[in-house]
Amino acid sequence: MKYIIVGAVAGGASTAARLRRMDEHAEIIIFEKGEYISYANCGLPYYIGNVIKDRNKLFVQTAASFHQRFNIDVRVQTEVTAIDPAAKTITAKNQITGEVYQESYDKLVLSPGAEPIRPPLPGITNEGIFTLRNVNDTDYIKSYVQQKNIRKAVVIGAGFIGLEMAESLHGLGLHVSIIEMGNQILAPVDFPIAAIVQQHIRSKNVDLRLNSAVTSFTKDAEQLKVHLSSGDVIDADVVILSIGVKPDTRLAVAAGLKIGEAKGIWVNEYLQTSDPAIYAVGDAIEFKNPITQQSMITYLAGPANKQGRICANNIVLGNVQKYNGAINTAIVKVFDMTVATAGTASKHLTTANIKHIVSTTHNGSHAGYYPGAKQMSIQIAFSPEDGRLYSAQIAGFDGVDKRIDVLSSAIKRNSSIYELVEFEHAYAPPYSSAKDPINMAGFVAENILLKRLHIFYWNELDKIPKDGLLIDVRRVDEFERGKIEGAINIPVDEIRERLQEIPKDKPIYIYCEAGLRGYLAQRILLQNGFDHVSNLSGGYFSWKHCMVENKPL
Repeated sequence: MKYIIVGAVAGGASTAARLRRMDEHAEIIIFEKGEYISYANCGLPYYIGNVIKDRNKLFVQTAASFHQRFNIDVRVQTEVTAIDPAAKTITAKNQITGEVYQESYDKLVLSPGAEPIRPPLPGITNEGIFTLRNVNDTDYIKSYVQQKNIRKAVVIGAGFIGLEMAESLHGLGLHVSIIEMGNQILAPVDFPIAAIVQQHIRSKNVDLRLNSAVTSFTKDAEQLKVHLSSGDVIDADVVILSIGVKPDTRLAVAAGLKIGEAKGIWVNEYLQTSDPAIYAVGDAIEFKNPITQQSMITYLAGPANKQGRICANNIVLGNVQKYNGAINTAIVKVFDMTVATAGTASKHLTTANIKHIVSTTHNGSHAGYYPGAKQMSIQIAFSPEDGRLYSAQIAGFDGVDKRIDVLSSAIKRNSSIYELVEFEHAYAPPYSSAKDPINMAGFVAENILLKRLHIFYWNELDKIPKDGLLIDVRRVDEFERGKIEGAINIPVDEIRERLQEIPKDKPIYIYCEAGLRGYLAQRILLQNGFDHVSNLSGGYFSWKHCMVENKPL
C-alpha cells in the first residue's frame, strides 16, 4: 500500500507515525510546504518571549529523524498543488528546485491546517506587521524585535495566541496594547469569566481596548501607527495580527471534495472525505459539535493528534474507529492567571436554542488555612431537566488545569452535575480542600435543580421590581467598602434576629461576596415564611468585575 499525507505538523505527523506502527511495509510519503515538520506550534509565543530559550526545543522531530525512526519519506519545502481523485495522483512542486511531478496513492490524507486571516486593510503590508502561524513567522518576529529598537507592541485580536503574544512581548519589557473588535477577550468563554481576566490584564499595565476595530496602518519614518474606528491612533514599533484563522481548503475545493456548512473539509465519523480514498484531519476539517450537533471547526493540537491516530487506524484496518468530535477543551496562561474552558459557552448554547442554567462559584484553590490558597472562579452551564453538563469555564491562579480536565471528561461523557457532587479527589491541604471547588460547583448546581436555591444574575438587577428589596448579607465593613446601589445591609449572622425588618410581602434579592452567605441567608428566609427570595449567582465579586468591564464607552 502507498499512503500520501499532505501537511506534517500535528495531524499529519501523528497520522504518519501511526500508519507506520500499523503497517511496517507500506510506502509512506509526507509532503510539507514549509521547512519544518512536527514542531510545537503552541510553543512559538514562548520562544519569542524567551521563556523557551533553545529554538531546537520547538521541534519534536526533524525530517531526518522522522525518516530514520519511522522509515517515512519526508519531503519538506514541497507543496502539493493539485489532487486528481479519479487517477488517484497528486501533483507536487519542489519549492527549491522548481521541479513539478506526480505521485500516485492508494490512500491520501489531507492535513493542510489553517491559515491566518489577514484582512485587506490599508497599510497592512508595512514592515513590522506580522502574523504568527509557523516557525518562519516566529523567526521573523524574534529577529525584528531583537534588531530594532522596539519599545511599543500592538497585538490585534485577544484570542489564545493574541494573549500569549501580549504576555511574551510584555515580558521582554515592551509596552503592549491589545486591540479587540469584540466586547471581550477569548470568544469561547462567557463574559463574566472574561471580565475577571480582563481586569487582571489591565492590572499589568497593558492597554486593553475592547469594541475597537483597526481601520488602517500608516508609517511615519520607523514608527507604525495603528488607526482605530474610534479615531484613536496608537504608535507601535511592531504589530502582531492575531485576528483568527480559517481552514485551508484550497486543495480540497479544487479536487471537488465536499465542503461543509462551517466552510471546512467535510468528513464522516471515520474522518473520511466525500472521496472514500481520501481522509482528512486537523484544523481544516469540520464535524458535528457533540453538544449542539452543529457543524464546527476546532483549531486545537489535542484533537488534531487524536484524529491522526484514529485516521490511521481506519485507513489500515478499514473504518473501525469512529471520531466522536471535540468539545474544544482549551487553556491559556495570562500572566500569572490561568483561564480554561470546555464545552459550549452559555452564549453559544443560547444561540443554538439549548435551554440551560448557569451557575458561578468562587472557592480557594486549596485549603484556606494552608498558605498560598488563591481564589478560583468556576462557571458551569447545565440542563434544567437532567443536569447534563454542557460547559465549564475557570479563571484562577493555581490548579485550574486539573479541574478543567475533570470537568472536560464529564462533559465529553455526557455526564451531569450529580457526578460533580460525588467526585472523589485526592485531598491534602496543599492541593485542595475536603470539598473541592468541583464539588462546590456540583453542590450549588444540585441545589438549583432541586429548587433549594433560586438565583439571579449580575445583569438582571434592573429587572428587580420596584417593590423588591435588595439585601447585602456581608459584614458591615465589607458593605462600607463597596456595595450595589440601593442595597440595605443585614449581615447573615444577624438575619435571624432581624427578620421583623424584612417585609414578607415583597420579593427579596440577596447577595454576598461569592454566593455562599447569600445561600445561607436565603435558606433561613425561605424556612421562615418568605416565599420569594433569590440569591445573586457569583455574588458581589462577579457583579463588580462585570460592571467595571461593561461600563459604557
